[in-house]
Amino acid sequence: MHTPDSPAGRQAALPDVGYTFESAGRTISEADIVQFACLSGDFNRLHVDAEYAKSTRFGQRIAHGLLVLSVLSGLTTQTVAYRGLEPSVLALIDLNCRFPKPTFIGDTVHARVTVTECVPDARPGRVKVVFRREAVNQRGEVVVQADFAMLMRAPEAAA
Repeated sequence: MHTPDSPAGRQAALPDVGYTFESAGRTISEADIVQFACLSGDFNRLHVDAEYAKSTRFGQRIAHGLLVLSVLSGLTTQTVAYRGLEPSVLALIDLNCRFPKPTFIGDTVHARVTVTECVPDARPGRVKVVFRREAVNQRGEVVVQADFAMLMRAPEAAA
């Protein structure tokens, strides 16, 4: 990421394509799964029924994909790197996501974030920045991969 030339409190420069940062880890618990099921209304047996889940290809309950996506988002926004970008964030404009591996109760995931695209928006002073966010478990497996396209204020547009 560029080092900002502006005084403290002003908007930092946007990161370059290829810029990567990581978060601390978070363990997915049974309580997380139960609370997410209650919040979302998604009581799919694969998530909440241990006996049923034993008979599936996973052999045990798995976390909701959207739960892990939510944790990935939270882990990202708690990083120092993201907090430095927050003043520039205008909106989430697109999200593409896939779930290549399951997340099990007791897995610890951390976020790995890489800037994959920076494109000027049609409106002056705005840039579309695509952040590839990956939830990586303790085995080094990517369990969620999501491209978050964010509309951001261009540094020269800062007041």
